[in-house]
Amino acid sequence: MRAKKLSDLLRAGDRVAVSNITGREASTVSVTSQKYCGNIIGGWALGKEGQFLEVAGGEPIPVFPTVEELIKKLPKKRQPNKIMVYSPPQAVYAEVKEVVEHCKETVETIFVVTEHVSVEVTAKIAQMCGQAHIDVVGCNSLGMINTYDRMRVGAVGSDNPDESFRPGSVAIISNSGNMVNTMASYLLSAGLGTTYGISTGKDLLILMPLKDLLDLARKDERTRMVVAYIEPGGLYEKEAVEMLVKTKYPKPIIAYITGAILEKFELSLGHAGAVVEGKETTAPAKMKLFDDYFGIEPFDPNKKYEKTDELAQALNRGIRITSLHHLPEAAALIWDVLEMERDFKPSKPLTLNPWFVDYKGHGKQLPSNLLLHKGTIPEPYASQIKQLSQAVGASVARRDMRNASHASSNDGITPRLYGYPLDEEMKKGSFVESLLLAWTGEQLRDFEVELMEKCLIAGLSNGPGTISAQGAKLSASAGNAPNTAMIATLACLGQVHGGNGQQAVEYLLRVFQGIEIEDPYNPNHDVNLRELVKKEAVRFAKVRSAAKEAGVDYDRIPCLGHPVFRNDPVNYDPRERVIAAYLEEKGLCNVFLDFYHMLAHELKELGIARNVWAVNVDGAIATVVLGNFWRALQEKHLTVRRVCDIAFLVFALGRAAGAAGEYLDHNDYGLPMDMRIPARDCIALTRSRERRRTPREQAAETSAAG
Repeated sequence: MRAKKLSDLLRAGDRVAVSNITGREASTVSVTSQKYCGNIIGGWALGKEGQFLEVAGGEPIPVFPTVEELIKKLPKKRQPNKIMVYSPPQAVYAEVKEVVEHCKETVETIFVVTEHVSVEVTAKIAQMCGQAHIDVVGCNSLGMINTYDRMRVGAVGSDNPDESFRPGSVAIISNSGNMVNTMASYLLSAGLGTTYGISTGKDLLILMPLKDLLDLARKDERTRMVVAYIEPGGLYEKEAVEMLVKTKYPKPIIAYITGAILEKFELSLGHAGAVVEGKETTAPAKMKLFDDYFGIEPFDPNKKYEKTDELAQALNRGIRITSLHHLPEAAALIWDVLEMERDFKPSKPLTLNPWFVDYKGHGKQLPSNLLLHKGTIPEPYASQIKQLSQAVGASVARRDMRNASHASSNDGITPRLYGYPLDEEMKKGSFVESLLLAWTGEQLRDFEVELMEKCLIAGLSNGPGTISAQGAKLSASAGNAPNTAMIATLACLGQVHGGNGQQAVEYLLRVFQGIEIEDPYNPNHDVNLRELVKKEAVRFAKVRSAAKEAGVDYDRIPCLGHPVFRNDPVNYDPRERVIAAYLEEKGLCNVFLDFYHMLAHELKELGIARNVWAVNVDGAIATVVLGNFWRALQEKHLTVRRVCDIAFLVFALGRAAGAAGEYLDHNDYGLPMDMRIPARDCIALTRSRERRRTPREQAAETSAAG
């Protein structure tokens, strides 16, 4: 179905699916959109099926391998009618073709975010989607927002759409996606809100250009004015103005044409389609085009406009502005002369509001009219900056680290770890304590050091059949040196084997987000673990049930369950038991470890598990690492990333050391190449085939035969 008015492109109840959804930009934008309006029903990415994009406070987004599988697995009423395409340029055509093939009965609009899609591919997309009666916005579109219905696709509105977009009377149509946000913010200071914000994109071929969008805006009851941001290149504006004249367009337009200065210096705005090709595609030509249509000179903020019939007649068509900063005043002029009621009381005056002012002693030397005074920092930034000013290391300062280090130093006499002399650490004689100092710069309590030592020991080995131990043995069998064997071990560690502790720290931080804990080891903490456990168990049960109903995989709870320790009514990992026993002996607890154990029992009570799962060694390491560095994390002495990495490093260091033992043992007693699997034991899953001869080979054979 082709759109008849702007609301048809995006409205309440629309169901959005996203291609390449696990990509960096697509995943970030999708999560923000899901928080804002909850309209994303899923996405697809090859090799990532079964995953979910977690959304804080919102419904997680399921990931399917292809759009075909997404359609098959989702019920009819959940199937998408809007598509966001985030695929690379070379994959866009195939993605759109798949959508048309499998979703043509439900999909109405496709938004293509991808930039630099070739003209040939874009033209094919236009023809294919036109035949299927599907609208395409893009390519190189940032998306669209419907302010009244509080719906968006893409990144229009950035991380906080409510900050710039308030329901009102103005539709924004822009070649630049970011300028949609800017112009919406400017309009607020004139007391005007928005109906829609639309990024057309500015690739060489625009599939829904200004002419088409203005026609859709004509039929939109809420839209009383249009603001257009226009870049050089293309004849789309000429076609639009011809349509405006022919149809006697009934709504005023404010046009801003950019790029004249850049053209003078033969520079580009950066968009593929903002390239001047012929006189009519230049910025000055487009300026004249609109000035002629409006029948009035560009807006002059210093001019005193008097209400006349002639002015009203011109402003009924609109006016061009020469600077975006003039947008609020120009919009106010149109509204006042045409005697239209503003959407709300003007807010956010368009004046400089510097958050930080520091003239470094030069204030007295500057003229008073150049001096800026510190303004008011709006929320949520004011609270964030206050927290930042009170926290050490809240934001990691980036710099060139080629010859610099916080972790180590050497003045030619004494090597130091975070400023502490290495020889003094040697005299203390605790490798683990010094190791943690080298990793964090933090000095831990004695029992915390002992707990970490137990974690390192626990990682030494889990038998010769583990993936990491096999790495060392394979290296020894191949005749490598000890360091190569240890590298082989480390190369065999990953998210599945070894990295689960890292995931557990991230998981626990999500669960305990916003909960104040002074000391995670204090048995008298006031955390309501029972309530927290019930809430998390219900969430997991919901996600698991939805995934099973859809026939897709789902994110398990990291470090809960173990393939070996799983058959008893209540299962335990013996290495975790050592840590639990030590805590009990010292009269301590670890609130994160207690949470894990209580959660395992709750999942059994809910019938999700047939028995009580074990908390595995990775989970024990994660709870110790998080407990040890909780205070440093809360006080911003350490970043979340570092604490997560340490959970992985503890396992990795212990396992690399243990694998060195496997190497030494195998090197002494093993045979060269004895880790090789004989050919007779290998199973071929592909039948033998002969390679097809190339035309050159066939010609050579014919020539030889002749």
